[in-house]
Amino acid sequence: VVTRNELAFGVGLDFGTSNSAAAWFDGQDVHMIALEEETVVMPTAVHLDRVLRARTGTAAIRQYILENQDRIVELTPEVIAQASLVTGEAEAADPFSQPEITTSAVYGAAVIDRGLPGRLFRGVKRLIGNAEMKRLMVFDHPFRLVALLTPMLKAIRQSIERVVSLTHDQVIIGRPVHFEGPSGASEVALARLSEAAGYAGLKSNRFYPEPLAATLSYLVQNVRSGVEQQKGLALTFDFGGGTLDLSLVRFNGLQMAVLVTSGLAIGGDHIDQLIFKRFISPHLGKGERWVRRVDGEVIETEFPFDEFEALLLNWPVTYTLNQGKYRSKIRDGIQQGGAAAEKFQRLEELISHNLSYRVFQAIRTAKAALSTTSETIIDVPELDLSIAMGLPEFNDLLQDLLAQIETLIDQTLARAGVDQSNVDLVIRTGGSSLIASIRLCLEARFPGRVVVHDPFTSVAAGLSIASYYGHEYDPATTIER
Repeated sequence: VVTRNELAFGVGLDFGTSNSAAAWFDGQDVHMIALEEETVVMPTAVHLDRVLRARTGTAAIRQYILENQDRIVELTPEVIAQASLVTGEAEAADPFSQPEITTSAVYGAAVIDRGLPGRLFRGVKRLIGNAEMKRLMVFDHPFRLVALLTPMLKAIRQSIERVVSLTHDQVIIGRPVHFEGPSGASEVALARLSEAAGYAGLKSNRFYPEPLAATLSYLVQNVRSGVEQQKGLALTFDFGGGTLDLSLVRFNGLQMAVLVTSGLAIGGDHIDQLIFKRFISPHLGKGERWVRRVDGEVIETEFPFDEFEALLLNWPVTYTLNQGKYRSKIRDGIQQGGAAAEKFQRLEELISHNLSYRVFQAIRTAKAALSTTSETIIDVPELDLSIAMGLPEFNDLLQDLLAQIETLIDQTLARAGVDQSNVDLVIRTGGSSLIASIRLCLEARFPGRVVVHDPFTSVAAGLSIASYYGHEYDPATTIER
């Protein structure tokens, strides 16, 4: 960590996969910035309508939900080529004569939703490390990924400037240890993020690893005040919505020597999908029999729920299920009657009223409740759903994930040549770090040394402190995995 001269104040932006936050630091105190109507956390989302007008954050999600309620999706074929057929010959005596040619369009599969009012984009941060993915089509317009990032960053910059006046290169933006994508993904992602920040008026090409920012935030809050020991070895465990990032540092006061950084592309969003599959899908017809009449014969098979589940799990595109080829299968299930009919009716209502996001809200609420209680309810009254979820069932769901986490911790310590008994402090942060089994996993490995630190704001706070003190991260001096 290299230190430059102090600024009058520093500004940090945690531009997350799922949510974003920003803060400023005046040398004494960290001040969180309201990015939306007195809320410091903003969903990292952008909505574009047909005239390419952008909405961001909560407004983007609300618009998407509203415009896709009760909307029947009808896909039309895409023109993929033109075919030309010579239907007449040119006159030999006339050198200017042309043969008669008939041209017709060649259509591919039905893939275009002509009635789509707008597009919602979430998790764009997951895509920006892929150099092969340069553009996404938005209403027949090829949009660079940078152009999708810019409206969100611009909205955040405007919120920041309502509180403080920005100067050149004053904002530090957080980055995961590793962006998703092939080899070289981080370099590609940082270049795109820097370009988008410039277009948004942030003029920042300074990036700082998110787990190191959380570490710095904790040290300033606790070491400077005398609560924590003045030097030692700290492991930061930053588990958010999209990634798990670890950093191992040797600290002396507020000075840090970074030993190792590591990460995995897993997070709370993945856990939410696991919960949906285990607890919600069976109430929507998964595993039920499907009876229908084809050419006069009665055919019975298992309902093809897999065709639905992938789109249900990715809630921004769930609306695409509201088209005939899916609805007809659901109607068959409803008409066959019996106990399964109620489940298919619920599936139809979820799709028709675009309630997938509402289901995930209920899942997140229940997941959070299990951090402090042994049993909770996934409650979705719009679908007449009230599903009990106990801590033992939830923990069982996380076994594979916990094994990955244990392995990552082992590898991180091994690469630094450090035994876990020599770690003085484990800083647990990020919303997903509140999960009980995650907490118990860390406490079992590092008894009496685990502290929880501002799960939703520690990274933004630490970035503002890094900006104030002029900290810069040099990956060349750090072991990365």
